Order: sequence, then C-alpha cells, then structure tokens
Amino acid sequence: QVQLVESGGGLVQAGGSLRLSCAASRSIFSNSIMRWYRQAPGKQRELVAAIGSDGITNYADSVKGRFTLSRDNTKNTVFLQMNSLKPEDTAVYYCNVLQPRGMEYWGQGTQVTVSS
Repeated sequence: QVQLVESGGGLVQAGGSLRLSCAASRSIFSNSIMRWYRQAPGKQRELVAAIGSDGITNYADSVKGRFTLSRDNTKNTVFLQMNSLKPEDTAVYYCNVLQPRGMEYWGQGTQVTVSS
C-alpha cells in the first residue's frame, strides 16, 4: 500500500522557520527522487526542491540559501527545513515521489502561511 504523509505546516511570522516532513512507504521511497512543490492561490504549482537517492539536491532560485532538503533513508522520510520565511512563501506544499520508471505519487498537501 502506497502512503505519503506530510506534516509540519503552520502559521509563522516573516523571518521564522518551519520544518516539513514527508514520510513515504518503503516501497516507493527507495531509489526515488523526492520533491517538494508548492502552490499559492491563483498561481501554478512550482517545484521548490528535489533530492535524489544519492542525496544530491536542487532548489528553486527563490528558496536557495533559505531552504534545505534532506532525506533519512532509514526512516523513508524527507525533511524540508525552511528558514527566513517570507510572506511570498505562503502556499500549500506538496510532497512528490518520482520513481525510476516514471511513476509519481503526491501527498495531500500541507498549508504554510507566513505573516508579515
């Protein structure tokens, strides 16, 4: 059974921090690229960060230097540490799993709200 469970969203003041977690079933976590997307009201969903099974990461320019994506392969979990948050980071954040053969899975989303 495929499971993808996100947690850690909430309300924070500008300049604050949040840490998002995404726990996946072992069957889909191994050898997969783990990604975080976000979607703000009225905007398209955008890729925020990605991490390969080798630990190599990529970030959107808008979050470089502020967000850090890591993975714990023993817990089948990825963590998105978000620092120096800005009001423009407000969005629903979605965890995404991309398997080597192209199968994708999405989490239910977690709301992040940054007040000014």
